[in-house]
Amino acid sequence: MATLEITNLHARVAEEDGEQILRGVDLEVRSGEIHALMGPNGSGKSTTSKVIAGHPAYEVTDGEILLHLEDGDFGDIDIPEDARTWNLLELEPNERAALGIFLGFQYPAEIEGVTMTNFLRTALNAKLDEREELLFGEDEAEEEAADEEVPSPMAGPVDEGEIGVAEFQKLLKEKMDLLDMDEKFMQRYLNAGFSGGEKKQNEVLQAAILEPSIAVLDEIDSGLDIDRLQDVSKGINALRDEQGTGILQITHYQRILEYVEPDHVHIMLDGKVVKSGDASLAAELEDKGYDWVREEVYETA
Repeated sequence: MATLEITNLHARVAEEDGEQILRGVDLEVRSGEIHALMGPNGSGKSTTSKVIAGHPAYEVTDGEILLHLEDGDFGDIDIPEDARTWNLLELEPNERAALGIFLGFQYPAEIEGVTMTNFLRTALNAKLDEREELLFGEDEAEEEAADEEVPSPMAGPVDEGEIGVAEFQKLLKEKMDLLDMDEKFMQRYLNAGFSGGEKKQNEVLQAAILEPSIAVLDEIDSGLDIDRLQDVSKGINALRDEQGTGILQITHYQRILEYVEPDHVHIMLDGKVVKSGDASLAAELEDKGYDWVREEVYETA
């Protein structure tokens, strides 16, 4: 079981005199759990997600983000004792991804000319290569790779990398069936011409393919109609139930939590997590708004 442990995290915009946004975030997410992170605009929710993933627009000024791993987190791979705890702040974004951190974007990019199939297979092979290098060292990873290079997503279905074309096609079909997605998505260009809901579904598909230990989903419910919300929610539940992924679901609204029931709900104000509870806390927010939380927090401070 992987555990993402965030302690006293402070971060600001990475520019001269950049605004301080996070002011001591404490949070812990384990594989197989669903956590909802809620709060008003400007409270620091999206910044938290981007700092976890290593976005260069933010500078961490205090605190730490640790990822604890156990055998079983990467299938049948035996994780070396000295590679079971990682300080994510010392790693590049691609290294964090290789160790099981996934960020689902609020506004996914469109990439013309790159099919979803080629993009996802390239991403998966790159992750597997990077993970091998991190866990076992560069020399052993290079020997395992046998001088093979991961193909460019633009190169077409070249059968290179640990996961070949035929094997990946089978995997992709399995994941799309799991998420109840139309197979026509497989040959479309990445997010190009997709509706808002299709883009969000595609983010969940990427997580299903990459099988992260912890998936951070930044407002994946924004802009969805009720039908697409149900589709996306089904996918999120499958990530947890079928793959054991831990979910940090960042949202403004209780609506998605009617379909994705969280184990824990956290409220963020002014760059800190100020209150935590179970699913009933989200329902209380829907009924009463955030003012009562602010009053409760600052009256007792």
